[in-house]
Amino acid sequence: MSMFCFQCQETAKGIGCTISGVCGKTDKVANMQDLLIFVLKGISIYSTKARSLGIETDEVNRFVVESLFMTITNANFDHDRFVTRIQEGLRLRDRIKSEYLNAGGKLPSVLHESATWSGNSVEEFAAKNISVGVLSEKNEDIRSLKEMVVYGLKGMAAYTEHALNLGFEDKSIYKFIQEALVATTDNTLTADQLVALVNETGKFGVTAMALLDKANTSTYGNPEITKVNIGVRNNPGILISGHDLRDMEDLLKQTEGTGVDVYTHSEMLPANYYPAFKKYKHFVGNYGSSWWRQKEEFETFNGPVLFTTNCIVPPKKDATYAERVYTTGAAGFTGFKHIADRPAGGQKDFSEIIAVAKKCKPPVEIEKGEIIGGFAHNQVMAVADKVVDAVKSGAIKKFFVMAGCDGRMKDRNYYTEFAAALPKDTVILTAGCAKYRYNKLPLGDINGIPRVLDAGQCNDSYSLAVIALKLKEVFNLKDINELPIAFNIAWYEQKAVIVLLALLYLGVKNIHLGPTLPGFLSPNVAKVLVEKFGIAGVGTVEDDIKLFMKN
Repeated sequence: MSMFCFQCQETAKGIGCTISGVCGKTDKVANMQDLLIFVLKGISIYSTKARSLGIETDEVNRFVVESLFMTITNANFDHDRFVTRIQEGLRLRDRIKSEYLNAGGKLPSVLHESATWSGNSVEEFAAKNISVGVLSEKNEDIRSLKEMVVYGLKGMAAYTEHALNLGFEDKSIYKFIQEALVATTDNTLTADQLVALVNETGKFGVTAMALLDKANTSTYGNPEITKVNIGVRNNPGILISGHDLRDMEDLLKQTEGTGVDVYTHSEMLPANYYPAFKKYKHFVGNYGSSWWRQKEEFETFNGPVLFTTNCIVPPKKDATYAERVYTTGAAGFTGFKHIADRPAGGQKDFSEIIAVAKKCKPPVEIEKGEIIGGFAHNQVMAVADKVVDAVKSGAIKKFFVMAGCDGRMKDRNYYTEFAAALPKDTVILTAGCAKYRYNKLPLGDINGIPRVLDAGQCNDSYSLAVIALKLKEVFNLKDINELPIAFNIAWYEQKAVIVLLALLYLGVKNIHLGPTLPGFLSPNVAKVLVEKFGIAGVGTVEDDIKLFMKN
């Protein structure tokens, strides 16, 4: 066993990747990611102590958040970037330690090893990282709970960084992330105490998603119901993927008037719903579908591709598009060119991408038509009366929340078949790339209300929670679980984990999670989730629809 990772849904045999990641990361990258998390725990030990003396630095807060984000599945495959990051982290850890001591702080006689270990070379890192990974915690149940917290923090960090890029912060989130990392080093915590920490992680997940929602809508306006073009034009184009809307803005500004069009891919599709982006005449629409189809779609696109966050699939060795793929922010892949962070008060420099695009052929058209989206909470609330009337009249019998992630496994066809088989008096509420399993199906509408209401990216799952809470208020119900809403969620990576924990914190029960339950859930922890929250997996389409419609 040269590595161990079980943080994503596609982990080998549903147990854990031990040689290389199914995602494509090497054992060396996986182990460096584990060591980076270890270093973040050491930084957090000192930063938490320093905060008690009134010492808090933006550099520490941002470093922890950005580093967590880098370790999300499919975000960064660049071994050298992780080595550099670990070296920076160790220097930062020692600096915050000195600041704490210089301010009169006292250290206990015994500190967790993450606060004391030092190394500098790749060889020293490689010798250490095996011993600090997931399996360093021997108790299976404690390991399961601690990793659930860490994966929730990774998802939370992603949303926090997107908000930060737009100038929005909530320092209570930084404080919690660092305290939670410290808690995972405490071997005296009981399973019950860790369950409470998992719940608290869900609470701050809600806070982070609300912050990002405020950042996005304050900056770019509330998403509007929008018909998005999925065809192409005759100009060369740039394809932008991932989740970061600030990168989207910078790219649109810099490509205006250049003769280069901009298209969204996968999770960037919802950028088409924001009013601020609609003014750009060279913003064409969306190209392609889910992230895992990129090997084919990037070839036919012909132009350069920009990854703003995770969703990278390592290209085949003979892929012609690899030389025109760029990464930025937390994203990275050895061989892809990386765009540096924006200077304070400025924009990222996308001039190289634009110059490459001008020399490329226009995209090959792979489909025509439009798809509709933009049903975030503000838009749905604007037509709340219409929705309520449809429910009261019986025109809408049930809502199905089918948010979350898409993935490569064949059993994800379940979600396409499930959506197609749902009774015609039901409506799907979705967010995240899971929607690509059914957002192009001809499902029609109910009294003018489309049967697929797309709220946006995975982080926009917050919108679905807001909609549910508002409907609870409108129908004067005491419990959110009394609503005619069923949750059948697909998951893949750690942002889906924080969404799940947030929903559990909000009191949502009987969530079905698929296509498989997380490999990081030990049997005992899974039992607790089943008994306390009604968490369940998925079965057959026919049986599940019968179950959902009966309850």
